[in-house]
Amino acid sequence: MKLNRIVLLSAMLVTALANTTFAQSLRSAYDGAFLIGTALSTNQILEKDPVQAALVAKEFNALTAENDMKSSLLHPEEDVYKWEIADALYALAEKTNSKVHGHTLIWHSQLSRFFREKKTKEDMIAAMTKHINAVAGRYAGRTFSWDVVNEAVEGDGSLRKSVFLEVLGEDYLALAFKLAAAADPKAELYYNDYSMTGVEKREGVIRMVKKIQESGAKIDGIGMQGHWGLESPTLEEIETSILAYAALGVKVSITELDIDVLPNPRNVSGADISQSAQNTAALNPYVNGLPDEIKAAQAKRYKDIFALFLKHKSIISRVTVWGVNDGNSWKNNFPARGRTNYPLLFDRENKPKEAYYSILELRKK
Repeated sequence: MKLNRIVLLSAMLVTALANTTFAQSLRSAYDGAFLIGTALSTNQILEKDPVQAALVAKEFNALTAENDMKSSLLHPEEDVYKWEIADALYALAEKTNSKVHGHTLIWHSQLSRFFREKKTKEDMIAAMTKHINAVAGRYAGRTFSWDVVNEAVEGDGSLRKSVFLEVLGEDYLALAFKLAAAADPKAELYYNDYSMTGVEKREGVIRMVKKIQESGAKIDGIGMQGHWGLESPTLEEIETSILAYAALGVKVSITELDIDVLPNPRNVSGADISQSAQNTAALNPYVNGLPDEIKAAQAKRYKDIFALFLKHKSIISRVTVWGVNDGNSWKNNFPARGRTNYPLLFDRENKPKEAYYSILELRKK
């Protein structure tokens, strides 16, 4: 009865909000609280769809390339750089008066092949230096913040056994931040990862960040990926983690936010893109549309977590949703390809969902 009552009240609220004309956008409503960001595909960066282009310009003031600034695409060979899409992202940010968050400088996945060929410390240091100097250096002074290192800690708190760790040991972490600070001194420098509310992982990240700080390297913030579900992690777990990371003396960003409404396979945890599962009817129950009660539950979930973010707005610098609309979301293909998911604030027709109105209501004057 309690759940039904919550869903009914949420549905009534959303109906009322949907019939209200909002002059505000997300970027204007949350002005003074934190940046509202989104991740863009190649076509969105190039403004191929005018409807989506208008939506991005209206709603968001922090832009991230979902894939196009990862090393395998931006720097595919040691002496080959492909700047076109990244350059277009910065041009779009200037056109829309938005900030760019650079994603990502050092990551074990979607990694240029030449990094894997480096077997000595000297060669790996040279490769990292060349890559970071080229990328962060090209956009120095135009980048609000960088994900300097991405997803370097396992769920149990240990360091991921990447090619960087194998060749350089954990010193590669501080080195990456020192190189980024030298290449782009004005940008904020972040460590970014998923499953950041897990106790063991949180403790491992805190240990790692303290060592980076002790090395004298500049690290300005922690990016908590928000690949979350309707019930997990709990608000208490999210808040505990925000406060624990902030206690390091750094800022916190909520990155890659999406609220998954589909069942999660038992053998999959976190957001490690190397994981996969077979698509089945049980894992893909909403092919023909999302039931009203799930729409309402998702709207309440978004509202609850944004209320929490507002409570800690002095700590949180940016909240980025990972995609523009449901049809663009990577969650349609992870961990099982071909599913129909609904994790974002805008539907497949670029129309605002109940979740959108629920978080806009929090800032309604």
